[in-house]
Amino acid sequence: MSETLHVGSPKIDIAVRRRANARRFTLRVTGEGAVMTVPARASLQDAQKFADAQVGWLEDKLVKQPRFETVDYGTYLPLEGEDICIAEGKGRKTLLDNDILYVAGRSASPGPRVRAWLKMQAREVLVQHADYYAERLGKWYDRMSLRDTRSRWGSCSSSGDLMFSWRLIMAPPQVLEYVVAHEIAHLEEMNHSAAFWAIVERLYPDYARERAWLRKNGAQLQRYRFDA
Repeated sequence: MSETLHVGSPKIDIAVRRRANARRFTLRVTGEGAVMTVPARASLQDAQKFADAQVGWLEDKLVKQPRFETVDYGTYLPLEGEDICIAEGKGRKTLLDNDILYVAGRSASPGPRVRAWLKMQAREVLVQHADYYAERLGKWYDRMSLRDTRSRWGSCSSSGDLMFSWRLIMAPPQVLEYVVAHEIAHLEEMNHSAAFWAIVERLYPDYARERAWLRKNGAQLQRYRFDA
């Protein structure tokens, strides 16, 4: 059964997500709206009190949340930090020519094909960097998957599986590279201790700059919608 809280005026809806491993209330704004994670047995009344106390922060975040843009012919979107324009192609393959992406096949919406092309580009670059940093660290990952995540740009499981958001291909190349180095560092330290950050710095010395870029601009990469 879904649960929803309401705060503010005009009313803001907050979707409640109960998690067995949650130890506290957390509130975030995603591309889908406001979401609160709560411990599995927490009362909805306590969750409401927490939400009411955060209403100012929530209103500010929602105002700053970028508006969604549906990808269509004529849309400009970033690829490795530089804008490209989506255009209708005449051949059978989606091709990038200078700053124009010609989308193969006639369709009312090119979004799904653009997404598939971006994912293909992302996988190629991510694997290249993951292999490089894994070799430098002397550790090896098991599998890599790409997802369209809202709260994480990457993750590394205890079994050595890597996950990345394919939207990283839209960020400047050095930002994507930092995220890869960050997750590869988890192959040795499954935490965010001082020892972990020392590994990150050894692998990617300028990580603070790229991390700051993601915090400031990451939401912009989430605003593009590719569904028809």
